[in-house]
Amino acid sequence: MDPQDNPFTPATWTALTTLAGPGPAEGLGAAMEEMDPAPVGIGVFEMEDGSGLWEVGAYFTQAPSDIDLALLAAAFGAKPFAVSELPETDWVAHVRRDLHPVAAGRFFVYGSHDADKVPEGAVPLLVEAAMAFGTGHHGTTQGCLEAFDALLADGLAPGPVADVGAGTAVLAMAAARVWGGDVPIVASDIDAVAVEVAAANVAANGLGGTVECVEAAGFGHPVLGRHAPYALIFANILKGPLIDLAPDMAAHCAPGGHAILSGLLDRQADEVRTAYEAAGFAEAARRSLEGWTTLTLRR
Repeated sequence: MDPQDNPFTPATWTALTTLAGPGPAEGLGAAMEEMDPAPVGIGVFEMEDGSGLWEVGAYFTQAPSDIDLALLAAAFGAKPFAVSELPETDWVAHVRRDLHPVAAGRFFVYGSHDADKVPEGAVPLLVEAAMAFGTGHHGTTQGCLEAFDALLADGLAPGPVADVGAGTAVLAMAAARVWGGDVPIVASDIDAVAVEVAAANVAANGLGGTVECVEAAGFGHPVLGRHAPYALIFANILKGPLIDLAPDMAAHCAPGGHAILSGLLDRQADEVRTAYEAAGFAEAARRSLEGWTTLTLRR
């Protein structure tokens, strides 16, 4: 049997730790790639609790070496790794059971198992359960879709679109559904796997040729530069990267253009707004869902 035909994940081990600062966290993540057995996936994330700590985690299909993990933690000043073994799980069935369609303004996000539930007149966005990150079920993605819907209701004119940190590209696909073929739309992500997922989703939605998916940090790709300035920029990432991107965001956004930002805890929104006001944006609207804020800014 082809492994891709088997929905059950074999026994998997996770190893998680926390430490201070993005530099050490990224260094630890890079060092873990050299482990034997090597992890099949590594994540480095800023924790969203205001602690300033970063989490580094990895997945293994063989039990990792406790000695290697202890040495790596000590070398980078991290807390001891917490290692757990996960049982075999049919993750796709599990996600399908819990992942329900989401209506966000005119947009309707669904998996193929719910294709019969798309309301007449809705703008459909298909994201499979196996690609559940960024499907619209999180308050940040749903907030971005609702913010875009509100701009459209106010008469937002078509123009070039960038989706920075696109994940599954659901936001870029929303723009393609309403403007596809009329304007360039670029979905970018720093993670190569995310770019592959984005391209697969674009194809599954019949939007091939309307969204260009590229691997890039921020606006660091020739394709993103070629289509600037943008009438609309989505950035559903974290507070720190959003603040760092503010000058670049202003440089790539057309005068009168909009940026829809999320990935923000409610208490982080004002700090991000202040950074963008300094870069030349003004707040046009904000919405809060499940403790997460989405900012709509106008340049």
